[in-house]
Amino acid sequence: MGPVPMPYADFLAEATERGFVFQCTDPAGLDAALREGSLTAYIGFDCTADSLHVGSLVQIMILRLLQKHG
Repeated sequence: MGPVPMPYADFLAEATERGFVFQCTDPAGLDAALREGSLTAYIGFDCTADSLHVGSLVQIMILRLLQKHG
């Protein structure tokens, strides 16, 4: 697997440009799924933890990017 080629779907293109995507096993399949329609995304946070951390911020940024692109 090498670097992800530049995709057509707006979300995947922006996520790749921002450095969120390093490798993908099936970039063409993911690109096609993103262009077909809406996807469901979920992130589960530990509600017993004292606070969120930097890793949580990256996940939230990706969810926000998904929201931006519909």
